[in-house]
Amino acid sequence: MEDGGALLLWGGAWAALIVVLLVATAVRALARRRRAPEREVAPEAPAEGAVERVRRGLARSRGALASRLGGVLGGGLADGDLREKLEEALIESDVGVRTTERLLASIDRLPAASRDPHGMRSALRHELRGLLGPPAPESDDASATPPLVILVVGVNGVGKTTTIGKLAARHGAAGRKVLVVAGDTFRAAAVDQLSIWAERTGAQIVRQELGTDPSAVVFDGMSAAVARRPDVVLIDTAGRLHTKSNLMEELRKVRRTIERILPGAPHEVLLVLDATTGQNALVQARTFAEAIGVTGVILTKLDGSARGGMGVAVRAELDVPIRYVGVGEGVDDLQPFDPEAFLDGLLPPE
Repeated sequence: MEDGGALLLWGGAWAALIVVLLVATAVRALARRRRAPEREVAPEAPAEGAVERVRRGLARSRGALASRLGGVLGGGLADGDLREKLEEALIESDVGVRTTERLLASIDRLPAASRDPHGMRSALRHELRGLLGPPAPESDDASATPPLVILVVGVNGVGKTTTIGKLAARHGAAGRKVLVVAGDTFRAAAVDQLSIWAERTGAQIVRQELGTDPSAVVFDGMSAAVARRPDVVLIDTAGRLHTKSNLMEELRKVRRTIERILPGAPHEVLLVLDATTGQNALVQARTFAEAIGVTGVILTKLDGSARGGMGVAVRAELDVPIRYVGVGEGVDDLQPFDPEAFLDGLLPPE
């Protein structure tokens, strides 16, 4: 009994000591907290605007074109040599031969007194601004009566399916009911990718087995559109090599199917071009425009390209407006085309 009492006594003493230590620790912590100044919470940085995204995305193109032109205009060359060097700089920036000739004509019209670096830069900017044209209305303004049908075309690898997903997200965020049609039945990845985008954005999707005739999928998709009356229909298409004439005929067949189900559709045919491919993108644009007609262009991968000048060539030579530009991987990095931001990205003012 005596041993048990001693153990209880020691146990109580240790417990009391532990309590005292805990209380002392808490008191010291409270004192330090009172002495320390409150940490200031840094305000959140404002979200980057659409114009800033485009300018940031064109940073490489701006560096390429501006450095070339800056080297020429600041080189103290005679008029004849200067014109030749300007021509080389513009063509190397993928502005295109025809567009380059038009830009140089604006230089030729300058009076001799204005043919200094400042005058030439101003003349080039003025002519480029005219070539880019006014901002194009977004596709959702193309038709007052739903559904608005948008056929999206382009070769493999340009980011076509991802762009359709981002368009679905834009329309969904605006409160529109979206239906996507997985018409690229030659690539399982394209169908699966669209399904993921549809689930993510709340869009409906019409799809069939891999290898199904694309026109059959589009027929089902358009029939569903007539029955369900979504606000927007986005149709993906096969993107195999544009040099194959049978593929162009396949796209014509898809277009005829759309027109048969819903007269007047498609309201938009948007061609997706990869900005990193330079002049090859211009060749693609000509081919698709001749084959099925193109109402607008979407330039992707501008953030990774030093070839933004090809956008000027497409706009000028084909007279097809640029609807959107892709300047990153994020869903918000597909932005309506802003000619002023694009121009400042290519050739900033002094």
